[in-house]
Amino acid sequence: MAINPENLQIVASQFAPVIGGVGFAVVVGWVITTWLKIKNGYPLESSWGKPLHPNGGGEAMERVRLISQENAQLRAELGSLKDRMAVLERIATDKPSMLAAEIDGLKTKQLN
Repeated sequence: MAINPENLQIVASQFAPVIGGVGFAVVVGWVITTWLKIKNGYPLESSWGKPLHPNGGGEAMERVRLISQENAQLRAELGSLKDRMAVLERIATDKPSMLAAEIDGLKTKQLN
């Protein structure tokens, strides 16, 4: 069975818009993916899959250092707030007589 060149041309002309549309969709998808990576700070990749690191220099490293310091300070503050919250929860849930006895015990310790 021989392939008729006229039929091949008809089939190719029918599939050309579909193939072009798929190609266009692939390019648009790649552009959107790259834009989202840049927007959210993900590293870009070369054609071989290796990450490309933008040359941020010292400014980016300084910003990371400052954010790390702030993170450590906030974690310390959160720890102290958790401790205070535990004390307040204990005060709220203890019986009043037990709380009064504990306060009196602390007063006598301070006097001695």
